[in-house]
Amino acid sequence: MRVLLLRHAETDWNRERRFQGWRDVSLSPAGREQAGSVARLLADTPLVAVWSSPLARARETAALIAEPHALPVREEEAFKEMGFGTWEGLTRDEVEARFPDAIAVWAERPHEARWPGGESLADVRARVLRGLAALRATHQGQTVCLVSHGITSRVLILEALGLGLDRLWSIQVSSTGISELEFRDDWTTLHRMNSLIHLADTAIA
Repeated sequence: MRVLLLRHAETDWNRERRFQGWRDVSLSPAGREQAGSVARLLADTPLVAVWSSPLARARETAALIAEPHALPVREEEAFKEMGFGTWEGLTRDEVEARFPDAIAVWAERPHEARWPGGESLADVRARVLRGLAALRATHQGQTVCLVSHGITSRVLILEALGLGLDRLWSIQVSSTGISELEFRDDWTTLHRMNSLIHLADTAIA
């Protein structure tokens, strides 16, 4: 199975550096332009399915990608963003002021971080791998697009590379960045990572 893995397009909360988590935040005008650009790039790619996190920002991105292929968007809870609990809706600066110890651990040792109401990275990894197993069982030998989020995309890429969750910040995942993963029974290959070629001619690259 080949997966074109994308982070959703930009929201206003991305610009404001707010933790979104499970909040249902829609795309900004700039984000809709990004999503349109990636949809045009992938229009000729032979996709058999477009999967998405159920959160609005991912669904809206996925819908634009799916439209040229006349495919429905198939939602999967396993691929929604990490739940940030009490941090959701707060800016990075606000979290640093209110939860200085927890966010320091998140920045330095993300695999050890815990805070009220939030998921751990181990929690996220467990559900993401369940979702991946379901995709592989459904789409063996096929190419699919999956629109997800910053943390969940990083977890999938780390898994493909055989790296631990402690390496979370070694990977950059930009809005509508395309990573291409190939899964076989005995190995996994990362063919491209965080490609933004579709934004080269826009003001939002």
